[in-house]
Amino acid sequence: MAEAEDRDWQRLDKWLWCARVAKTRADCARLIEAGRLRLNRQPVEKAHARLRPGDVITLALGGPNGVLKVWRILALAERRGPAPEARSLYEDLSAPPSAPPRDPAGD
Repeated sequence: MAEAEDRDWQRLDKWLWCARVAKTRADCARLIEAGRLRLNRQPVEKAHARLRPGDVITLALGGPNGVLKVWRILALAERRGPAPEARSLYEDLSAPPSAPPRDPAGD
């Protein structure tokens, strides 16, 4: 069974660490245990939850006025690489920040 990990599924804390959500894997585990993450709309509190490509995670980052991220998992991580490699692991489904309204008279 251990050989199936990193091929068919990956621990959530390990994937988050490889995706550079936090500096250490322990920080990723604390984020999960604090209830700041949902996996396929379900609250997750266990760092060992299984993550598979196609899953959608929702992350509440920062404090009460923090940022809400929604990511679709595209791939499992082979290693913790540079930021461009980490960004290739997911597709950001979060709504882009709204732009301030334009003044049509100002054109």
